Parts: sequence; C-alpha cells; structure tokens
Amino acid sequence: MIEKHIVLEDIDPVMFYGVGNVHLQMLRALYPKLRIVARDNVLRIMGDEEQMAAFEDSSEKMRLHLLKFNSITEEDIIDIIKGKRTRDEVPEGVVTYSIAGRPIKARSENQQRLVDAFRNDDMVFAVGPAGTGKTYLSIALAVRALKDKTAKKIILSRPAVEAGEKLGFLPGDMKDKIDPYLQPLYDALEDMLPQVKLQDMMEKHVIQIAPLAFMRGRTLNDAVVILDEAQNTTPAQIRMFLTRMGWNTKMIITGDMTQIDLPHSQKSGLIEALHILSGVEGISVVNLNGKDIVRHKLVTRIVNAYEAFDKERES
Repeated sequence: MIEKHIVLEDIDPVMFYGVGNVHLQMLRALYPKLRIVARDNVLRIMGDEEQMAAFEDSSEKMRLHLLKFNSITEEDIIDIIKGKRTRDEVPEGVVTYSIAGRPIKARSENQQRLVDAFRNDDMVFAVGPAGTGKTYLSIALAVRALKDKTAKKIILSRPAVEAGEKLGFLPGDMKDKIDPYLQPLYDALEDMLPQVKLQDMMEKHVIQIAPLAFMRGRTLNDAVVILDEAQNTTPAQIRMFLTRMGWNTKMIITGDMTQIDLPHSQKSGLIEALHILSGVEGISVVNLNGKDIVRHKLVTRIVNAYEAFDKERES
C-alpha cells in the first residue's frame, strides 16, 4: 500500500470538502480502493496506485475549478472524474466570481468602459456618485489580475478623513481606529475570496489594506493598487500616491465629487489631479453617473434629487 499527501493550495478546503464533507464522502465512494483522510488543507491518500493517480488528477482539476469559479457542485465533480467537459473558460464579460459562485461583471455601459480602460491603460480614474460600482468593480479587476498571475499583490488604500465623526473618539488602538474607514474594502474582498484564503493572503501581505498616509516612501511594483475615496485627498497626498507607481503596476483611483469631506478651505486633490493629468497618455478617466447605480432603486432617486438641489443652489 502506498501513501501520498495532497496539499490544497489557493482554495478554501471547506469548499473542496463540501458542506458536511459531502464532496469528500462522494470522492470516497467514487474511489473505493482508496482511504482518504482530510485534515485542514491536507489530504492523506492510501491504497491502490492506479486509483491514486486518477484521484490526484481529479483533485487538481477540482482545485483549479474552485480557484476560477469560487464554487463546485456534485455534478461538476462527477463530470471531472468521468472526464466529461466541464466549464473551463470564464464567459466573456465576467471579471471574476463571488464566493457564492455569482458572476461579477460590468452591469452598465460606463462600468464596461472601466473594465476596458483597466485592460488598456496602467492608470484609471473612476469618478461617479455612490452606488455606481466604482470600488466593487475595481477590486474585482484586482482579484482577477491576482488569479491570472498578472499581478503579485493587491494594495488598497483610503484617506482616513472623518465624515462627521472624530477618529480620536473611536475605541481601540490605531488599527481599530483605522479599520472602520477601510471596511468597504474588506466587504468587497470578503465577497470575492473565501475567508480562509483572504486571511492567508493578508497575513502574507499578498493583499494589503492601509490608510493613504502609510503609502509614503514606498515603490509599488507588480501590483494592482486602488485608491478609494480619492476626493478626500489633498493635492499633496494624491501627488504622493500617484508617484508610488512602480514597474508592472496598474492603479485605479476612485472618487465621488459630491461627497468631499475635507474642510471647505481645502481643495480636493482628485479635482486638481484630473485637471493636471487630462490628456496624459496611458491615463484613462471614466465618468459614471446615475444610470450606472446598481444599489437599491431609491439610491438612484436620492442621487438625482441631490444633484437637482445642488444645481438649483448654484444657479
């Protein structure tokens, strides 16, 4: 009797084993000449050499399927083991998949412009009101680049600017005080990467989330770098951030001009950057609007009402 160990890398072993180990039980039934023992992300296989070789091949195909689609069904497993063709290509237009297996893709014309701009240029500004998918789609593009190995890491940043609340009054240490500002970034990542894998990537600094002030002095290579809420940067801050760009790096800068939380005396760095960098080769600007809002239908009405109010006040 021979024995081998298979390490399930890059995926959540819980998804591989199935809820209540249902996938694992199926594999045991399909490979009756093997004894399969699972502990954490390691499979211990003992038994017939021929079946073991077949199991190794099937388990690798299952791993690759999970890595690409973030889900696997019992039907998928049977098709893989029987050598039938399963879906092996991400359909055109799909950026990546959520942990529930839902395809994440552009849902409006301007969102598609953001996807195309990311493909064609190394720096993209995505500007638009709340709910237009700027941050979520940008993070999906970064996760796709990581999975495709066109980037080695994802770096996400936000300026820590209070919107009516003071940082100092929040409980805890500095990390605890900063985390609420970065929560929207965590939320998006948690929707696209299994919790175990996301935690592992963050511990290994493959995914880094940090306030803008922590970017100073760094050169960011082989990465997708996203600056969220850039309307709350000062001109000096955004200039510092943009010049962090290194080799084989793409940057996405998102912002909403209607939600500037800086003091009235302070000019938004995003507004200045868009003016200065207009027409620079290799930089795209994608403007999203109310038609691109993908949240509750009331969000569109709220945004439109405030835009009408602002125009009336300015006239």
